[in-house]
Amino acid sequence: MSTGSYPRARFAVSPLVAGVATSKTVAIFSQTSEMKSRGEAVNAALCVGQPDFPPPPAVVEATAEAAAKGLTTYTALLGTLELRRAICEYLVRAKGTPYAEDEVMVSGGGKQAIYEAMVALCQPGDEVVIPAPYYTSYPDIVGLAGATSVIMPTHPSDDYVPTVAELERALNERTRILILCNPCNPTGAVIPRERLEQIAQLLRRPDLAHILVLSDEIYEAITYGVPHVSFAALDGMKERTLTINGFSKAYSMTGYRLGYLAAPVPIIKAASRLQAQISSCASSISQHAGVAALTRTPDDLIAGHVAALCAKRDLALELLRQIPNVSCPTPEGAFYLLPDISAYFGRKTAAGELIGSAEAACIHLLHEYKVALVPGEAFGAPATVRLSYAATHDEIRDAITKLGACLSALRLP
Repeated sequence: MSTGSYPRARFAVSPLVAGVATSKTVAIFSQTSEMKSRGEAVNAALCVGQPDFPPPPAVVEATAEAAAKGLTTYTALLGTLELRRAICEYLVRAKGTPYAEDEVMVSGGGKQAIYEAMVALCQPGDEVVIPAPYYTSYPDIVGLAGATSVIMPTHPSDDYVPTVAELERALNERTRILILCNPCNPTGAVIPRERLEQIAQLLRRPDLAHILVLSDEIYEAITYGVPHVSFAALDGMKERTLTINGFSKAYSMTGYRLGYLAAPVPIIKAASRLQAQISSCASSISQHAGVAALTRTPDDLIAGHVAALCAKRDLALELLRQIPNVSCPTPEGAFYLLPDISAYFGRKTAAGELIGSAEAACIHLLHEYKVALVPGEAFGAPATVRLSYAATHDEIRDAITKLGACLSALRLP
């Protein structure tokens, strides 16, 4: 047996991965898990971006059916023909956007489809315009694709809906893709048809005709009294739109990891070449369940879930607006609120700790009040915190009451 010394292994991380930001959401989750492991009771229900209702019964039945029937093998790279047909039928019925089966790629969640589309289409020097507040993963995915993120502000006075004036300032000859998250995570903003038409008209300008739109519509089934309009449904926009959707939010299938990209065939072919080297295909069991979600789920079941979420939104807003100096627009979709708590920045805790940011406020709230929320820095909105009201009424009351107590207890220096 040799006792000689050997050179130490080197674990240098590639610059590409080193440039990926540490997720503030993951950091909060990690601290929450550590506290729970010590036996501390933590209300983390408003931190998680997933529905609090179970998958539809038809989905649960189809999941068991797939395993029992041996539907556990690889599928076609683009997804099963049965699921892609069901997706095409849904998009025509619900969105008025006709797609052929070869214009749809099923993926392991919507995020995978976004990544594959970005990598397939972007190259160094390209810019991707991202309205802020934004979904946390967008900038890092753009960076991994070799492109540059251009963060375009939206404002609470506009209910966080992108304006044409801001877009005109952000778009140029280097812009490859414009991302529209509609309804938006984290703001809940729903872009109305009139504004979408204005954006489409802007993109029809000859100097902007090269720009594609990635329309992330994962929350499209969750709107409150307003219609959702798919960008691809607008005149002349289908051939320039990459529609992202999936099953996580409307059908409460977050763990199934099932999403899809609907786009022109050349884009589908390029993205699927990447998928072939990453995952080969989405889960066969999940795909079978996805067919059941689209074809066997009663519309009134989803409508009931949306109505329940709307009531929770109203409760959460009522409680938030009882906290002095906290403001929050009324969202028309998704299940998030993004209240502005910046009036409390610069104050101190009873122990003398300075609260200079939303992140500091969230850490203090977690450690002292046992409530987990996500700081707005994660979404390009540093004045805010994000909370999900896809929780029970008691969890909502507990979390927001403690947020109010936490902020009210802060002292001016």
